Amino acid sequence: MIKLRNIDKYIDSRFQRHFILKGIDLDIAQGEFVTIMGPSGAGKSTLMNIIGLLEDPSAGEFFFLDEPVHKMKERQRSEIHKSHMGFVFQAYHLIDELTVYENIEAPLLYRGVKSGERKSMVAEILDKFQIVAKKDLFPEQLSGGQQQLVGIARAIIGQPKLLLADEPTGNLHSEQAEQIMDLFKKLNEEGMTIVQVTHSEKNATYGNRIVRIVDGAIA
Repeated sequence: MIKLRNIDKYIDSRFQRHFILKGIDLDIAQGEFVTIMGPSGAGKSTLMNIIGLLEDPSAGEFFFLDEPVHKMKERQRSEIHKSHMGFVFQAYHLIDELTVYENIEAPLLYRGVKSGERKSMVAEILDKFQIVAKKDLFPEQLSGGQQQLVGIARAIIGQPKLLLADEPTGNLHSEQAEQIMDLFKKLNEEGMTIVQVTHSEKNATYGNRIVRIVDGAIA
């Protein structure tokens, strides 16, 4: 599904080149649950952002579903990002002014899904996540765990092929964290490819492979 070849990410200053990632080769197969681990500042989130098309690499080749992303125009990359990827962040990133229902619906509006279809898709996911009773509440009225559930519901409502999670349980207490990780495990068993960045060895056990990054390179 994902093939990275010799990926570099660097920042040039006047006198030197500072590498954030160096010579990354990585294959991720469809249906895998991969965990990216490493010390702070190792380049984990940068690698995640490159996989999720939120950042461009400075050099190297990136294939997604056998398509050469590194040769694509911005519009094509945006289309892949929109159609095939879902994102879950540590800070939830819900829109404060929108209700739970509206937050979950937002990606479908963005993709131009018709009203009737949107209603049934949102109803189905509210039911699946057992948050029907919360649909008219605003993010500030929810606990951290509930906000993260809404974030995941929003990320997967468009049935993405790939779910990217950056420290998804970083702000949650252990019981909430377990609930979120159990949900990821279930989504993965249903066929969704998941890549998570985490510091938690326990969270890593939910996946089937660990990729360790040290000083911008795969250890």
